[in-house]
Amino acid sequence: MQYKDYYKILGVERGAGQDDIKKAYRRLARKYHPDVSKEPDAEEHFKEVGEAYEVLKDPEKRAAYDQLGSQWQTGEQFRPPPDWNAGYEYSGGFSGDDAAAYSDFFESLFGFAGRAKTGSTGAGFHAQGQDTHARILIDLEDAYRGATRSISLRHPQLDATGHVALRERQLNVNIPKGVYAGQHIRLKGQGESGMGDGQAGDLYLEIGFNPHSIYRVDGKDVYIDLPVTPWEAALGEQVTVPTPVGKVNMKIPPGSTQGKQMRLKGKGIPAKVAGDFYVVLQIAVPPADTDTARKAYETLKQAAGFNPRQHLEKQS
Repeated sequence: MQYKDYYKILGVERGAGQDDIKKAYRRLARKYHPDVSKEPDAEEHFKEVGEAYEVLKDPEKRAAYDQLGSQWQTGEQFRPPPDWNAGYEYSGGFSGDDAAAYSDFFESLFGFAGRAKTGSTGAGFHAQGQDTHARILIDLEDAYRGATRSISLRHPQLDATGHVALRERQLNVNIPKGVYAGQHIRLKGQGESGMGDGQAGDLYLEIGFNPHSIYRVDGKDVYIDLPVTPWEAALGEQVTVPTPVGKVNMKIPPGSTQGKQMRLKGKGIPAKVAGDFYVVLQIAVPPADTDTARKAYETLKQAAGFNPRQHLEKQS
């Protein structure tokens, strides 16, 4: 997937106001409209211009796009940085167009937005406020125990000059025990304000996990890479394993090999259907950096007579 510089496509500076962006779009849309343009690849240019305008005219999409920074070059291979949109509040929705009509680059950034829900609460100027959405990052331990956390959300909006400004607010959020990545927490009435007597919308927080120094998460399952010595793997040994809720003792079976997984059933994220906790063995080889260590390796070499490449030699 290639990076698209929407400002370059419209021919405007990154700090351009909304009026300048609209004027640039109208000029280029007329220039490349397939019904009248004789430019080569007019239809493709017309689509690019429309996609760029779809992002830069919308304060939320523009603010999200700007978070990626200006270090990317047009045409470079691009992958969104992990958790690039965490802490960013948006109301979602596209301007009536199907997101599938846009490029993979657009979909990778804004496919998360979905469509906002709006509704009327009666006659006159009464309307329910839009629901808003945000992605937040929590610690894995919060999912095991539950927690109350103060979070900061940024919500983009246009200022009086037509430029995008970020409004920031703080919320105290109860993180329920057993929450997992991708799950949503609904905060009733914390979305956008309604019109007239209309109720405020809701805020939906999508859960993600902060990177952890020793654990990794896959759904509701949790993994840890556990270093073991060659003799612990070969002979079997009882070892102490850290988990997000405390240490446990585990027996390494004799003859264990690199990458062997040992499962603690139901000890992953404690959701309604709990995940499992996996211990993945990583055999650490001691250095032969002393005379004693080198002699021990020589003795082992003679005693074991082990050739790990024997199966390869049979193929030649």
